[in-house]
Amino acid sequence: MNAIISAPELAAELAGNHPPVVLDVRWQLSVPTAGQPPFDGHAAYATGHVPGAVFVDLNRELAGAPGASGRHPLPDLDGFGAAMRRAGVSASTPVVVYDGGQGWAAARAWWLLSWTGHPDVRVLDGGLPAWEGEISADLPAPAEGDFTPVPGATGLLDADGAAALARSGVLLDARAGERYRGEVEPIDRVGGHIPGALSAPTTESVGPDGRFLPAGELKDRFRALGADGGTEVGVYCGSGVSGAHEVLALAVAGIPAALYVGSWSEWSADPSRPVAVGADPQ
Repeated sequence: MNAIISAPELAAELAGNHPPVVLDVRWQLSVPTAGQPPFDGHAAYATGHVPGAVFVDLNRELAGAPGASGRHPLPDLDGFGAAMRRAGVSASTPVVVYDGGQGWAAARAWWLLSWTGHPDVRVLDGGLPAWEGEISADLPAPAEGDFTPVPGATGLLDADGAAALARSGVLLDARAGERYRGEVEPIDRVGGHIPGALSAPTTESVGPDGRFLPAGELKDRFRALGADGGTEVGVYCGSGVSGAHEVLALAVAGIPAALYVGSWSEWSADPSRPVAVGADPQ
């Protein structure tokens, strides 16, 4: 099953006999700026969304409280399950997730639902800007779903697992190249990367319109980085959001990958963890 869906395909499914549950996960990485309020995804949703879509808050429902485990650690799974059921998610009903177009937040929801056992989750390719149908400000009241999250046995890395994979397989750093190299670090304690990790900015997996590159091009991109489908692959980023987008890009290319959810926000906060700087992975 494809991990993404086009806007025309979503419109057709919504008009069909078994429409998917649609989740709106608009979110932006907001670095506090004097006099500027943080991005409000729910307010954006309230002004207009895909008809029937239910808003999901990434910070509150797709992540736990920031702390030693990173800025966006795994959420409490009981709370996550309750949030998904309130949104109408059931195990037998397809789910489509979208965000404001960047794709990172939608990919986080896709990854979390997939990792906890939902069999049919897709991301709207290009997000809300790709949607050409009606925009609604109505707030839906979906029937309670029955989805119960069950953590997967694979697909998740911790710090030790990421460190080991950087030596035994392929560990991709989905952040911008300048953060990987340690030239700038706007958020975390120190810049740089996990020793052995390869720079692979997730922004290079999409075109100017925010849609994913064709699967063949993605496969070629990741193959050049050593992710050929026969090697274990892991991804990290700043806090497990843009990294989920890279896991999604790998899935589009047919390459399974695990996500280090704590990512650099967890790794760099621990002074005992080694840090590499520069373009050299080591």
